[in-house]
Amino acid sequence: MSSVKVVIFDESVLLLSAAQNANDSAFRLRSGAYSLLRKLRQSKIRTGVSYGLGLSSDKVIALKRIATEYLCDCFLLDASIDCVVNEINEAWGDNGGSILYVVSENKDAVHKLSSHWLIIVLGVKSESVSDNLSILYINKLEELPMTICKLNKKAAGKNAVIVGYVMKPAREEDFAKRGAFPMNPTPNGLIFVPLTFDTPLSSQLQVVDVVLHKATDEIMSVELGSNSESSNRVTYTSGMQELQRFLEHHSNFFAIDPLDNIYPVLDRLKIQLVLLGLQDINAEGCLTIRGAHFLKVNDFNESDLAQRLPEAKLSFPCIVKPQVACGVADAHSMAIVFEIEDFKHLSVPLPAVVQEYINHSSTLFKFYVLGDTVFHAVKKSIPNSNTLRKSYARNGSKPILFDSLKSLPTDTESQHPGDAVSCKVDLDLELVIDAAKWLARTLDLTIFGFDVVVQEGTRDHVIVDVNYLPSFKEVHNDIAIPAFWDAIKMKYESKKMKAATPASSS
Repeated sequence: MSSVKVVIFDESVLLLSAAQNANDSAFRLRSGAYSLLRKLRQSKIRTGVSYGLGLSSDKVIALKRIATEYLCDCFLLDASIDCVVNEINEAWGDNGGSILYVVSENKDAVHKLSSHWLIIVLGVKSESVSDNLSILYINKLEELPMTICKLNKKAAGKNAVIVGYVMKPAREEDFAKRGAFPMNPTPNGLIFVPLTFDTPLSSQLQVVDVVLHKATDEIMSVELGSNSESSNRVTYTSGMQELQRFLEHHSNFFAIDPLDNIYPVLDRLKIQLVLLGLQDINAEGCLTIRGAHFLKVNDFNESDLAQRLPEAKLSFPCIVKPQVACGVADAHSMAIVFEIEDFKHLSVPLPAVVQEYINHSSTLFKFYVLGDTVFHAVKKSIPNSNTLRKSYARNGSKPILFDSLKSLPTDTESQHPGDAVSCKVDLDLELVIDAAKWLARTLDLTIFGFDVVVQEGTRDHVIVDVNYLPSFKEVHNDIAIPAFWDAIKMKYESKKMKAATPASSS
């Protein structure tokens, strides 16, 4: 068979009847149906819905409304199966792939249609089998993406790779709507399927070849080590813990990036310590790339804090950030302080990292590393310190508090000419790309991002943030998505080769 290009749903598997809707007389989609229709559309798999002659008029109206809303075609399935098949083929033409017909188990037309299409029967345990090779069974609608991916891998051949991905719905939607997660093979043979914690993960992972995760979306808590050398304890959701155990007990199964590899980006102190190693790539007489100067603080009322700041090469203003960088509440609650008294009663979670504030012409360079490819985008950033001091004075000399995920401090009343993003900042791209490759080797990460600012005066290139699996939304899809696929395929093949080496050499 060829890969799946069309899916037709019988109304019985999509619609929830009025009787099943408490206090609601309208017909609605079953649980999981909207998400499924959206995933099919994002994978460029054409969808349709069918209904029989005996369907009530109000249900037909509801079905057609839903079909229009979700960009599906609607077909009347009458007694003449051949006529319906011809009608669909005529409406859609040669789709270049297989057609799946998803139907409930009590439909009489199943065996007749199996001579034309591959039939998926819903509501039967997935381990059920049929003598008819054109009929497959699934228990829940949520199992359909995995079924499609298995069929597509069989059609594509042994070089196809199924990538199971785990991330929060909003992030998945952001990637999927850009075409990053197709269920049909990409040009380099990747097939993407969402992993769900609503069904046993072990059965899903038996089908998947490699896992792509945004584990930071599944963090419940982070318990920091007692000192910079101690390991932090990360507690994940129960579903992510199941994946973690599976990876630990199946050494031949791969994640694009092991969970242990992302731990430095969870801890702002650890990543600052990593960035100290950038001195190894700096050459005398050339521009410097480095991390920001920093100091860990366990208590804002420490008696020697005023002395420790200059010892750490810090002067006011400074940015104060929680040591835990992501995955928990308040990880992005920050403050800009202008004098030692500002630390009193500061609401930034402890322990915290006090970081050098760098005048950078309000220009931030966002870098994205996708395997061997490095992209960057230019964004407007926080104003220079002289502008911030005016805001500080107008605010009654109180620290500037902000959430870095929501909004950055700005000054609308007085903008310094150097604070506009249009200001020309001379970026040494080659230097930053060298740093990107150094970070990829040091952290052993495949897909990550980091932010760079160029210090006014010294022209030091300073890395102020590192994060795992960013959205890289500033890079055009036509460029970024193929690079994303290539990075995944290259890492998978590299891991597979390394896993095979001991066996082949023995």
